[in-house]
Amino acid sequence: MVRGGIDLGGTHMAAGILAEDGKLLAVAERPTRPGRPAEEMAGDLAGALEEAAEKAGLRPEELASVGIGVPGAANDETGVVTNCNNLGWYHLPLRELMHRYISRPVHLGNDANAAALAESRYGAGKGTKSCVMITLGTGVGAGIVLDGRVWNGAFGYAGEIGHMCLVPGGVPCTCGRSGCVEQYCSATGLIRMGQRACELFRDTRMMTEAGGDLSRLNARMILDCARDGDPRAVSVFQEYVRFLATVIDGMIVLLEPEMIILGGGVSRAGSFLLDAVSAQLPRWEADEKRPDIPLRAACLGNEAGMIGAALLGDA
Repeated sequence: MVRGGIDLGGTHMAAGILAEDGKLLAVAERPTRPGRPAEEMAGDLAGALEEAAEKAGLRPEELASVGIGVPGAANDETGVVTNCNNLGWYHLPLRELMHRYISRPVHLGNDANAAALAESRYGAGKGTKSCVMITLGTGVGAGIVLDGRVWNGAFGYAGEIGHMCLVPGGVPCTCGRSGCVEQYCSATGLIRMGQRACELFRDTRMMTEAGGDLSRLNARMILDCARDGDPRAVSVFQEYVRFLATVIDGMIVLLEPEMIILGGGVSRAGSFLLDAVSAQLPRWEADEKRPDIPLRAACLGNEAGMIGAALLGDA
């Protein structure tokens, strides 16, 4: 069974053709260009899918189904994108729009959930039935897979852990609340903490890496400086790790998944980050039979969104 999967992002859309063994046979991309009519964007989604199918030697009509991962909340029962701030879509009947261009069944889901599903089936979590994938990028999100299926919640917003309160009365968040996880565990949060350290200690190597311009400081610079032993960067990294470990511990206590997977740009720090976070996770010393939950880095990269979207029909 061959299926189509579309990863719809704020800057570009990518369509892939997924074989039954989990391999992408072909990929086609288009710029998203948000702000234009949704009908026009739906046409581009269908066009990218058709191009990918042609590259794979198929016609779109030969696909068993098509899945679309969107950067927001979507209801697969109704075929409606209920809330997608990045694209300005609210209660948009995307399935109906897509059926103007393609005749195959269309399934919708959140992009983070789609990526988590892909990692659980064919990536870092292969062989597990339950896992949580936490994405550490500009923001923080999570995809939850329980018993092999994505958990969307009652209204499609499950996994929005970036807006759980981590520090009561803390840093104001773009969502209007304060102290959200996103302000401490995202790449943006890491950069903010690094900039604060540079303001206090101008002699830090982080300042040198940024060329003396704090606006140029990025997460990779901070992590590289911490890895190389710069005292100020190490302190920032340790603070970041404590916050992230607290969030992960909460997910473990609440859901007890078989595995926690870290994705997104910050996760590219690899074992340097994973080992540090694992060391901070509390152990179940009072219950010797309770196993520690492994922490792994996502391994499917940019393909995860397309792969997971193609799987939405049976998730």
